[in-house]
Amino acid sequence: MKLLAGFLLISSSLSLCCLFLSKLLEPEYFYGAEFDVRVINGFSTNSSLPLVIWCSSDDHGDIGGRALQEGDDFSWAVRSNFWGAAARFLCTVKWDSTRKRFDAFEAERDGHRCGPFRKCSWLVREDGFYFSSDEVNWKKDFSWF
Repeated sequence: MKLLAGFLLISSSLSLCCLFLSKLLEPEYFYGAEFDVRVINGFSTNSSLPLVIWCSSDDHGDIGGRALQEGDDFSWAVRSNFWGAAARFLCTVKWDSTRKRFDAFEAERDGHRCGPFRKCSWLVREDGFYFSSDEVNWKKDFSWF
């Protein structure tokens, strides 16, 4: 019986070790995880006045911008490095004469909150900026002012 218990202990330890090693050998652990960042115009009354967004990163430079009509989006992929850090993506959003700068992606903040599918979505509405990791459940993160 002791021999069987010892075998099971060694077997389970080897399984855990192999699982750990297989995770380390996945490409994302060498090159970092990839996150999808998306900013959506969630306004309901701005069909004649687009929401203008422009984003940049210290590491990746200017990634450009768009003039978003209702329901349009601006999206890009972010890859973290080996240690889990990634460039910070700062966006400026302009609606009429109102401007707001916000971190669309920050590795320390978003690494876990973007969920298992690494989806980091923002819905910009008249009353503020909403975050979601599944684009079903939205939580207001901050207001325009």
